[in-house]
Amino acid sequence: VQLQASGGGLVQAGGSLRLSCAASGRTFSSYVVGWFRQAPGKEREFVALISWSGGSTYYQDSVKGRFTISKDNTKSTVYLQMNSLKPEDTAVYYCAAGKYVVPYAPVGYEYWGQGTQVTVSS
Repeated sequence: VQLQASGGGLVQAGGSLRLSCAASGRTFSSYVVGWFRQAPGKEREFVALISWSGGSTYYQDSVKGRFTISKDNTKSTVYLQMNSLKPEDTAVYYCAAGKYVVPYAPVGYEYWGQGTQVTVSS
């Protein structure tokens, strides 16, 4: 599976962005997909994940109510809708896919995208 993340950019605080993670290669529908982010000087942290069916989602506490993860298996694409963005959301965002992952941690993901920069100005 090859993953391509896109949709990042520069936005003012309170604004919105929608990230996309497009997959190619093997059947995408059987994978759990997660979003992670890494700010300068910090470790990569979990943001959200969605189950292979799209029926279950998990979020980091700091993004609950602001971010929404969704999946379109017909397009082999996972989205991360980010609303009410804050300066502390600034980071490189990565998507990843795996079949047996650990929720809330970058463990078990077999494939990673290249990352897309999100910058939120105050």
